Amino acid sequence: MVWVPLSPTSSDRRAPLRAPSTTTMSLEWLMDWSWSLDGLRDFIATGIQSFRDCDATALVAVACLLVLFVWYCYHVGREQPRAYATVNALMQSAEANGVQNGFVYCHSPECVRCSHHDGLNQKLYHNLQEYAKRYSWSGMGRIHKGIREQGRYLNSRPSIQKPEVFFLPDLPTTPYFSRDAQKHDVELLERNFQTILCEFETLYKAFSNCSLPQGWKMNSTPSGQWFTFYLVNQGMCVPRNCRRCPRTYRLLGSLRTCIGNNVFGNACISVLSPGTVIAEHYGPTNIRIRCHLGLKTPSNCELVVGGEPQCWAEGRCLLFDDSFLHTAFHEGAPEEGPRVVFMVDLWHPNVAAAERQALDFIFAPGR
Repeated sequence: MVWVPLSPTSSDRRAPLRAPSTTTMSLEWLMDWSWSLDGLRDFIATGIQSFRDCDATALVAVACLLVLFVWYCYHVGREQPRAYATVNALMQSAEANGVQNGFVYCHSPECVRCSHHDGLNQKLYHNLQEYAKRYSWSGMGRIHKGIREQGRYLNSRPSIQKPEVFFLPDLPTTPYFSRDAQKHDVELLERNFQTILCEFETLYKAFSNCSLPQGWKMNSTPSGQWFTFYLVNQGMCVPRNCRRCPRTYRLLGSLRTCIGNNVFGNACISVLSPGTVIAEHYGPTNIRIRCHLGLKTPSNCELVVGGEPQCWAEGRCLLFDDSFLHTAFHEGAPEEGPRVVFMVDLWHPNVAAAERQALDFIFAPGR
């Protein structure tokens, strides 16, 4: 005996069936699908009729509201949080005067200190991995630790020492270093004192002809004037300036610990006119020590690093860690002339050779 389904009513469809056949399920599905198509057709027809019944004024109003809504969404999406905008405005006003956090910024997109881009630690770690693949992970423990926990190190440092870009952990900490820290390079610079001084004096004669000769940079200061003449700027040679100081530039190649291949390496002549004060600031890293060879050192000139004052001396090198809070000033009389030093960045004596090679790779200019 074959069971033949009758035409189902709505109540029949809801009732449970003991053994529904495939034919029954297909018929029910087709009837539901037919009903859905009818409903969709009625809905579309109703929408079209409603649209036809609207007059032009209503359509224009709806269109305007839609455009305003889209514009509002776009504007809100681009708008920065209020607190960030306020801080950013303050930073921009400080940068307009050339100073941010006490340091004179150059506004260059290539500058490691001016381009505070997001994801710096990820970029550094990627560079470290690339270096390790080419060479070795051996001796990279301290650098790896520093990059991995950079945020914690920079935020937890005492206010007396806060490098702005990179902190390498477990380095001895002191504002000043003895001459023996980099004895070879210190003695070499001091033996060539007259050579460097003569080339500076030739350069400085140009100041009598114009306010700021070619190759010199003026830095913003709270008072007075601070000029610099770079031979190496953030690891990049300045060819035009080097040609004007050929013997001094060749001397840099004879230094054993000069940082010349990464963005933390600089070499320049620094000039402070009488009455100049450099605002307190921190250097970018603790992996280097900064060497000042005194070329002209009038009275009442001082360098203060970590709260400890020191005076320059002509023909002598002064070594310090510029990741400490530091400042310099020249309070001598105008007739005494400017304070002049030759500044060069040397490796911290406790950064191992393998670490220096890796750091040169990680912080290579333009990387």
